[in-house]
This record gives sequence, C-alpha cells and structure tokens, in this order.
Amino acid sequence: MSMTMTEKILAAHAGKEQVEPGDLIKARVDLVLGNDITSPVAIREFEKIGVNKLFDPGAIALVPDHFTPNKDIKSAEQAKMLREFVRKYGIIHYFEVGRAGIEHCLLPEQGLVGPGELIIGADSHTCTYGALGAFSTGVGSTDLAAAMASGEVWLKVPPSLKLHYSGSLQDWVGGKDLILYTIGQIGVDGALYSALEFTGDTIASLTMDDRFTMANMAIEAGAKNGIFLVDDKTREYLRGRYEKPYTIYTSDHNAYYQQTYEWNVSKLEPQVALPHLPENSKSVRELGNLYIDQVVIGSCTNGRIKDLREVARLLKGNKVHSDVRLIIIPGTQEIYLQAMREGLIEVFIQAGAVVSTPTCGPCLGGHMGILAKGERALATTNRNFIGRMGHPESEVYLSGPPVAAASAIKGRITHPEEVLKDD
Repeated sequence: MSMTMTEKILAAHAGKEQVEPGDLIKARVDLVLGNDITSPVAIREFEKIGVNKLFDPGAIALVPDHFTPNKDIKSAEQAKMLREFVRKYGIIHYFEVGRAGIEHCLLPEQGLVGPGELIIGADSHTCTYGALGAFSTGVGSTDLAAAMASGEVWLKVPPSLKLHYSGSLQDWVGGKDLILYTIGQIGVDGALYSALEFTGDTIASLTMDDRFTMANMAIEAGAKNGIFLVDDKTREYLRGRYEKPYTIYTSDHNAYYQQTYEWNVSKLEPQVALPHLPENSKSVRELGNLYIDQVVIGSCTNGRIKDLREVARLLKGNKVHSDVRLIIIPGTQEIYLQAMREGLIEVFIQAGAVVSTPTCGPCLGGHMGILAKGERALATTNRNFIGRMGHPESEVYLSGPPVAAASAIKGRITHPEEVLKDD
C-alpha cells in the first residue's frame, strides 16, 4: 500500500508496516515538550499516575518561555514547579532564563528535533518541526503526562492534503505570506485534523526559517501537522546541530491525498490577516489607511535571524513613527547574540524600538505588550483572535516582518516598498 510521509512516520513509530487515515495507533515518541503554562498541569497529572520515574529523562524538554522572566507571583510559582520536577527526575533538556528561548525556535536550534521523528508537545504550535521532515503535533497536558511516563501516545492517523506552490516569489514575500494566503484560501478549518504536505518549486526555494514559519501555522488551518520534504537545505541546517542518525521519509508517487491544491504564487504580494481570524488575509495594498498603535515582531512564527535581518534592512536610517510602539523579540538567546554581532540590535534601538529577551509574552496577551481598549496592533505572531493580545475590544492584524517594520515606520499598515521609495 502506498503511503504519504506522515503515514510512513506514524507506521514506523507504531511498529506497523502500514497505516491509513482513520487508524487509531499507539506510537512511540522521540521527544516530549512542555512549557511553563502547560507543564504544571502535566506534572500534577503525572504525579497522580503513581509512577516514580520518567520513560527517558533525555527525551523530555521543558522550556519556560510564555511568562518568563516571570511577570507575577503565579507565573513564578509555575516556573518553580518546573525546576523542582527537573531536579527530581533528572531531566536533561531544561532551559532556564538566560539559556532559554521561544520553544519552537529553540528546539531546532539546539538539535533536539530531526527528520523522521515523532514529537509531541503541550503547545499547539509544536507542528513547527514538520519543517525538518518530522511528524510533530500539539497535545493536551494529560497526554503529555502519560507520554512522560510511558514514552507512547495514542493518535488517529490523519488524512493528508497536498499543497503545491509554483513560481518565484516577489521581493518582501516569504513564508508568512504564503501561509497566510493558504489559510485565506482554505479557511481556518480547511485542514481539520489533516496533515498538510508542502510541495513545489516555490517551497524548495524557501529558507529553513521560512519553512519553520509555514509549518508553525499549519494548526491555524486546523491541521494536525504540517510537513516538508527533507532536501539539501534541511541537511545543511542539521549539519553540526543534530547528532543522531535519522531516517528520511518521502511520499510514494501514488499516495492518496484527500485533496490537492495548486497555486502559482509568482504574483503574490505581502499578506495581512485582518481581525479576528488568520483566514481573513488580503494583500497589503488592499487595506487603505489602517493606523496602528503597536507593532510586535517576534514569536515562534517570526523571531528568527532572517526575520530580524529583513526588519533591520527597513529600519536602518529610519525612525519608528511617533504614534507607534515597536517591540522586537529575538526567538532565542543565540539569535539575539547573532543579531548583536551583525549590528541589528543597534539599528533597532536607534530607530526607536524596544528589544526584549526571548519570550512568548505579547503573543498570548501575557506581558511585554498588552493592548488597551480600542488599540490596534500589527504582529508577526500566529493568531489574532478576539482579545488575543489584551483587551477584547482591541484589534490584532498579522503580517510578515517586512510589512511589520514598514508599518512601524509609517504609522499605518503599508507595503515595504513605500519605505524604500522615500529613502
């Protein structure tokens, strides 16, 4: 029987020769991930199970990144619970403040995820690691607890959708624009509990940073996972970073796909998702004068070095508009350091931005950039639901880093070319 990449990975981890959509399987996990919001719940459930050890202390990663540095007593207590659990059970991959980063930027950077693996995390954007040819998906905290004890997870095999992109991208168009456009085409429930397989010459030309961005937002179309073919760019990214041997899975030429989409994106312009769903995507030129109060550049979606370089290219020699607050958050400490070495941080500060230590803070309305009633933000984050970044009567628009940087300069949502035209 022919299978897709996703089906082959799940079959291998379930010890089966083949699986098909709808099968319920018990699968071995390679890595289990938790953060400072979801792990405390999992820890309490783990303790109820009555076991006295983890299935593998080296296959668990705990990353306090949502409310760290701790913003209040409650978040401090949650982080303390993680530390105590780490010490008690000898967990190897724990990333304290100063070494931590936004989890979905950090784990690939640290070489903890690789091709052909099955990774679960108590965070919906765990699907990010599909950029490396892995099956990765978010689960609930109870599933996380069970996996920490047993090393296994129950999964239903998802059907696969093939997304084929052709054509060369225009300047300032990247992975974020592709995924916003895609969600706009198929809807936030267009891939409900399905595997999104990203293919085509456009995808082959993307950087790894752009692929991480697209895989990260597969969940915003309702997908169980997103996945990319392993190619030379993937191998180069893994070289010197991921030390374990790995298996590369490819879809059979006659594998079954529930649906196939094909788009020529050579004329695609930078996209913006309007409130209050990621599917409300439009070309930036369609928006008119939408004035903004705040811009956030960062998150597990767009806090990588390519993103920061694009932002610096636009901010250099310019100033943030007097009516705008610009918050820039590198995804990890290493990305922060690289941005410092390249002079990007200086560019940001001279332009009038504030630069934060790595955190998810503003993305989920936690800290570091909460919106007041009636305020409007443009963010490179992944969700713009009602009240996502603060007051339920605020508005969040989503874009890629170039549009976000240009808009911070102009004070309204705008195409990057408008900034370059004025220089």
